[in-house]
Amino acid sequence: MRGILKNVIVWILQAEAKAVLRKYKPRVVAITGSVGKTSTKDAVYAVLSKKFYVRKSEKSFNSEIGVPLTILGLGNAWGNPLHWLQNIIDGLSLIVTTRPYPEWLVLEVGADRPGDIKSLASWIKVDVAIITRLPEVPVHVEFFDSVEAVIEEKASLMDAVRPGGSILLYADDERTRKLEQRLPAIDARIVLFGFHDEVDVWVHKFEVIREEGGYNWPIGMRATITVEEESAPVQIMGSLGQHAFVPAVAAAAAGYVLGVSLPEIVAGLEAYEPPPGRVRLLPGIKSTLVIDDTYNSSPAATEAALHALALTKPTRAIAVLGDMMELGRVSVEEHRKAGAMVAKVCDLLLVVGVRARDIAMGALDNGMKDENILQFEDASKAAAEVQNILQEGDAILIKGSQSMRMEKIVEEVMLEPERAVELLVRQDREWKRR
Repeated sequence: MRGILKNVIVWILQAEAKAVLRKYKPRVVAITGSVGKTSTKDAVYAVLSKKFYVRKSEKSFNSEIGVPLTILGLGNAWGNPLHWLQNIIDGLSLIVTTRPYPEWLVLEVGADRPGDIKSLASWIKVDVAIITRLPEVPVHVEFFDSVEAVIEEKASLMDAVRPGGSILLYADDERTRKLEQRLPAIDARIVLFGFHDEVDVWVHKFEVIREEGGYNWPIGMRATITVEEESAPVQIMGSLGQHAFVPAVAAAAAGYVLGVSLPEIVAGLEAYEPPPGRVRLLPGIKSTLVIDDTYNSSPAATEAALHALALTKPTRAIAVLGDMMELGRVSVEEHRKAGAMVAKVCDLLLVVGVRARDIAMGALDNGMKDENILQFEDASKAAAEVQNILQEGDAILIKGSQSMRMEKIVEEVMLEPERAVELLVRQDREWKRR
């Protein structure tokens, strides 16, 4: 019964969203990929809002129901039927009356199952499509026949681009760049962005920004952004690693194709703040540094997070890693590869969940001592022990798939737990009940 009700609500909200698009005719930026969609969405919003009236997807509204909610400007009603009814009424009101409506929508588009993006692309016409990284082993791969099937699903967003629109591709990922050869049957402009000078928009000269005094913990990154022949310095605070600039360079490319000047692009990016749970740097208890990467997990994202941990140059590097879900037949292999990376970077490893035991095995097989590895069934049991383990000068990376609820551990070791609602993922009342 619940499934039927959900399908009815989705159908109604999509019908209302289609009507709103026809009535108000906003222009659309749509973002997909297997890594960095939400961060890119936030960065694009920061840049475009300097020049246009813009609305973005809230949090990670990227599904068959999240996208219509964004178009309608409505929130998630979770399991409350009355709130869903109110959403439907509010959506209808937007159709039958005339209100101020954004010039641009910045939509995040995800694919949990085959056909998700193709379905959305059938009724949303896109002015600018952005495709970020397409890793070798993406999240949700277990629901597709192959990695190639995942890539094709993501690439179907290109088919939604209007004639004369733009397709922005992350050129440093070979799977994404190959999509340049998969041009849709319309006149679209291809723009490449990345980290080398053979592309249209690129970022280079990376530098870690560190606090003064104490342990000189990293507080952000600085780099130079170049659009055609014009360059300017830009910094991203609160995150770490070269990958932190993928959203920034994608947003700069979006600004470039839409006529936003480089000074306006830089001003927008200065206001951009990486979303919670995406390699966020947080002060920890006992003069430690917490790298909160608890939104979700995949092999590529775990590798990037471990590289960020290495940049902190701590007294001890500690990784707390939970299960990476939905990897299907490659799950054991990818968890063990993650363990091999941990052995090169970390002094201590804590694993959470059944699948993460293979991270421990991978670390053991690559030289990490058994006494430096602890295993836990769930995040709640790990949280108390992490507090006891931490010492001054430690940097701790906390990461795992959404269902592992690794943010519970971050809340236990962050210096300001009273700011959890502001700084951490999944702090809604409905999530806290789970």
